[in-house]
Amino acid sequence: MPRVKGAIITKKRKRKIFKMTKGYWGGKKNLYRHAKEQLEKSLQYAYRDRKVKKRMFRSLWISRINAAARLNGLTYSRFIAGLKKAKVGINRKLLADLAVNDSSAFSYLADLAKASYNE
Repeated sequence: MPRVKGAIITKKRKRKIFKMTKGYWGGKKNLYRHAKEQLEKSLQYAYRDRKVKKRMFRSLWISRINAAARLNGLTYSRFIAGLKKAKVGINRKLLADLAVNDSSAFSYLADLAKASYNE
C-alpha cells in the first residue's frame, strides 16, 4: 500500500485559518496554534456580540424615545402605555426614527398617547 502524505489537506486547513485571522496582531495571524486559538475565541465573541448588539440598539431607541417624549410632556412609560391603549402598533425602532427625523409626527403620536392615557 502506498504511503499517503496529507500535505495538501493540511495546507488547505491551515490556509483557511490564516485567511480568517488576517489582520490579527503578532503571532495570532501567522502561527497556526495561536491563530487557531484566537480564531475560536473571536468566533465566540462574534456570536455573543450579535445578541448584545440587539440589546444595545433597543436601549438606544428607548433613550431617544424617552428624550423626545419628555420634550412633549410625557415620560417614556406613559408614552408607551398611551400608545398601547390607543392601539397604535409602532415598534421602538420606528418611534426612535420618528423622534430624531420627524418631530411633528412624533408630537402627534405623543398627543394621541396623552389623550388615551388620561382616559
